[in-house]
Amino acid sequence: METVVKEKGIKQYDCSRGCEVERTPIGELKVRYNPRCCKLSSYDWMDGIHQKRYSDLFEVRFKNTRKIYFRNTSGQIIKQGDLVVVEAQNGHDVGIVTLEGPVVLEQLARHHIDPDTYEFRRIYRKAKILDIERWQEALSREHKTMIRARQLAARLGLDMKIGDVEFQGDGTKAIFYYIADERVDFRQLIKDFAEEFHIRVEMKQIGARQEAGLIGGLGVCGRALCCSKYMSDFQSITTQAARCQDLSLNPQKLAGQCSKLKCCINYEASTYVDAQRQLPELRGPIELEDGPAWLMKTDILRGILYFSYEQGSLSNLYPLPAARVREILADNRKGIKAASLQANGPGVKQTEFISAVGDDSITRFDEQKKRKNGRKKNNNRPNGGRNNGRRKPSGNRNANSNGNAGDNPNGSPKQA
Repeated sequence: METVVKEKGIKQYDCSRGCEVERTPIGELKVRYNPRCCKLSSYDWMDGIHQKRYSDLFEVRFKNTRKIYFRNTSGQIIKQGDLVVVEAQNGHDVGIVTLEGPVVLEQLARHHIDPDTYEFRRIYRKAKILDIERWQEALSREHKTMIRARQLAARLGLDMKIGDVEFQGDGTKAIFYYIADERVDFRQLIKDFAEEFHIRVEMKQIGARQEAGLIGGLGVCGRALCCSKYMSDFQSITTQAARCQDLSLNPQKLAGQCSKLKCCINYEASTYVDAQRQLPELRGPIELEDGPAWLMKTDILRGILYFSYEQGSLSNLYPLPAARVREILADNRKGIKAASLQANGPGVKQTEFISAVGDDSITRFDEQKKRKNGRKKNNNRPNGGRNNGRRKPSGNRNANSNGNAGDNPNGSPKQA
C-alpha cells in the first residue's frame, strides 16, 4: 500500500502488515487486523486458556515477517488485533498485536528466549488516532524511498540490491533491507540516504531466502511460499536430496523464486531415504532365461522396479516387486536364470509410469507454436499447399530449391 486512504468509504488491504485500512464516513482512519492476510502468521491453538504468569507478554508484528515480543507496562487491557505504540531503539514504533496468552511462551521457547532473563521492550499504550495517521503517512513513503535508494546505490557502483524499506511508526527512522554476495562498504551510502530522506538509517543484510519471504508470492504448488507463510529457520538444501527422490536435476524445476533450491525438497527426503534402504542394490542386469534385463525405472515408495530387455529403452517395461528381484538376484548368484518376463507381455506401457526426468518442460508450448507456423508456411505455397488431388512423388516431397533432397537423404516422405 503506497498511499494513505484519504477518500471516504475506500478500503485497502495492506498484506505486508496484515491489516485493513479504511476511512470512515466521518473522516476517521481505522486500521483492523486481518489474520488471513499475514505473512508468517501463527495460529493460536491455545485460545481460551488463561494463565496469570507472563500474561503481560505479547507478540507484535510489523512489516512482512518481522515480529518482536513486548511486555505490557501501560496498565491498559490489550488483546489480539489492537494497534499499539511500542518502544523502539530511537523513538517509538507502531505495530499490531498478533498473539497473547500461553501460546506466546511456546513461541519464545521456539526462538530460545528465556522470559525470566530476557529484557523485553515495553508497550507504551494503545495507538491513538494521531499515532495511526502519522504511521500511515510514514508507510506511504516506503515505495518511493526504495526506488530512490536503489538509484543512489547504483550511482555509487555498489554491488548490492535493496530489496525492501520499512519505516518506523513515528517516521523518523527506516530500515533498508539489502542483499549482497560480498561485504559492501556503504558508509557513503548511509550519508546520502540521511541527506536525501532526512531520517535515521539502519542497514540490514538478508539472504535470498529471506528476501523471498519478505516479498511473498505463490509457489508452483499454488500455495503461498513456505518462507513467507510459516518458515523462520532455513536449513541447507543439497542436490542429494533431489537425487534420492529421483527428481530431475533441472535447475528451472528445482529452483524457487529465490533462485535457490526449493525448501520443500527436504520435506520428503528422509522418507525416500528410508524407502530406498528396502530396495535391492543392482550393479548390472538380472539374468533371465531369454536374456538379461536392465533396470530402467524405480518407483521408490511402492517398491517396484521396472526392467527392459533393451538397454536404454522405455518402450516395454516389466514391473517386479523388490522381494521378487531379491529372489532373482539370489538365483543368479547360484548360477540359476530366472523365468522369462515376457510370458504375459509387457506389464506396463510407456505412459503409465513416467519419472520426473521424462516430464515435459514449459518449452513444449513454443514447439507447438513452431509447428503452427510451419503449417502456415506450407499453406502459402501455390494452390494453397495442395496438389489438386494428385500425390507428389516421394522423391520430390522434401526437395529444396536446388533440386536436392531436404532433411531426408533417401527422398522418402517424412512422418507426420
